[in-house]
Amino acid sequence: MLLITYGTRPEYIKVKPVMDEMDRRGIEYKTLYVMQHENLVEKRLCTYYMDIMDFGNRLDSIVGSVMSKMSVLLYASGVTHVMVQGDTTTAFAVAMAANHNHIPVIHLEAGLRTYDNANPWPEEQNRRMISMLAQVHLCPTEYNRANILLELPGSTDIHVVGNTVIDGLTGYKDECEYLDKVVVTMHRRENHAKMREWFDTIEELARIYDKLDFIIPIHLNPDVYRHHTAFTMVNVIDPLDRDGFLSLLSKARIVITDSGGVQEECSFLNKKCIVCRKVTERPEAVGKSSFLASSPDELMELFDEHVDDYDIDYVCPFGDGNSAKSVVNILQELK
Repeated sequence: MLLITYGTRPEYIKVKPVMDEMDRRGIEYKTLYVMQHENLVEKRLCTYYMDIMDFGNRLDSIVGSVMSKMSVLLYASGVTHVMVQGDTTTAFAVAMAANHNHIPVIHLEAGLRTYDNANPWPEEQNRRMISMLAQVHLCPTEYNRANILLELPGSTDIHVVGNTVIDGLTGYKDECEYLDKVVVTMHRRENHAKMREWFDTIEELARIYDKLDFIIPIHLNPDVYRHHTAFTMVNVIDPLDRDGFLSLLSKARIVITDSGGVQEECSFLNKKCIVCRKVTERPEAVGKSSFLASSPDELMELFDEHVDDYDIDYVCPFGDGNSAKSVVNILQELK
């Protein structure tokens, strides 16, 4: 019996197509919701859920909670394989706990790398440690597969399946327009110390390009939200649900973000995004749909360069919308 695990909104978005495909084929599985992001899904919709105990440090609390509870859950559940997604602390903790209980780990979205442990932190370390623990590596691209082979040359169970986040975008592709909207998302931990500087630059862009509607669904992390008063020209809105955000993204002329998932979404929807980070684990799209701004000054320059040269048309390197089918085909072959 496969146990599919998730603890954050991006994880859930990316495992949901796999669960939907397994449901379509009548394949049984169980789910574990580790509440790294609270109120992500209703508890009744998952087989198991795990509250986060307070160990003082939030990351320690996630790891400590999983490690203290996972062995009992695995022993009682009849689980034979555990799937983790991506690079969250939930994914790392679950993979470690499964390993301690001799349960094979399946890593969805394997092989992404920046080779810079500080960017993003702790995600870069998490995903590399998960690779060391995993038996099955489900990679979005050939670049990701090459990373696994470089680090783990003896590995044989490595598959290129695309990224499941693309599976949920196919319905939005034909609705895409380039309206006078600039969509902004900012949340990454490594940007928290200079979030006000980023926001001041975005506010200045909105002042200069006052014919464009700059929209930011504000992230509720306190280190982000406390800077929302930086904006008067930018339209600050509450966080959107998945459909609401994708509808907004499909209408954008250009995007400013520090999100990995948004980079993938922009690639598929043929939207240029300026990525407010020093480095990205998705280099396949750099120079095509993604453009790195390592500082607010670079953000200003790149926005000036691309705001009127926004229409792109190229094949998305992250998948075609059929990743979940490929993943489930592989899962059905597991012994």
